Amino acid sequence: MKPSSMITMCSLSALARGCRPAPAPAAKPCCLCWCCCCSCSWAKCLAARGSEGGPGKKPREPGPHDPLLPDGDAPPSLEEIQSWGQSFDRLMRSAAGRKVFRDFLRGEYSEENIMFWLACEELKRETDPDAVEEKARFIYEDYISILSPKEVSLDSRVREVVNRNMVEPTPHTFDEAQLQIYTLMHRDSYPRFVNSPLYKTLARLSSAEPASPAAAASSAPSAPAASSAPSAPSAPPQ
Repeated sequence: MKPSSMITMCSLSALARGCRPAPAPAAKPCCLCWCCCCSCSWAKCLAARGSEGGPGKKPREPGPHDPLLPDGDAPPSLEEIQSWGQSFDRLMRSAAGRKVFRDFLRGEYSEENIMFWLACEELKRETDPDAVEEKARFIYEDYISILSPKEVSLDSRVREVVNRNMVEPTPHTFDEAQLQIYTLMHRDSYPRFVNSPLYKTLARLSSAEPASPAAAASSAPSAPAASSAPSAPSAPPQ
């Protein structure tokens, strides 16, 4: 993909909001932000976040400009972006898709739903018992407690299940709550996301991305073969 490609120069959501890449590549370091304030590549702008979790230490909460793709990953293809509008599961399995969806939820003031879901996914990958207990406590304080400004919407039955599980936290303490929030996002937020100007503009920009030189060369019509010289006209009949 060319360095001048719009997808490699800006974030997906920034493109959909009218952002445009820098006019020419510049030799300055990546700003690691989710915008197009520098001419860095997609892979550099989406460098992996460092892990800051651990026993006795609250894991750093992802910020609004934190990338979700590991370093070196290619930008999503047009087919992948289009698949986000066909399946919520595909959207949530895509790191780039989750980032765009999170940007959309932020605009709807419901970003805490996907943040809670991501925190639960991180907890399920934890194996150290002390770290599990600490992370579970922080998740509860941030997203389950009625005193938290980021409290997610759970019914009373699921809330009781979570409260019982918190007596002895495990990596699956919030499984039922996570499923309920996943279902909520699928039912309420996802249809609006698919029909939003953000997603529609993104798919349109991606489909308009210029083809690579090799693809353009292969698709160019071949030059017509040189025709043989015309034969001399026959003599008119006497």
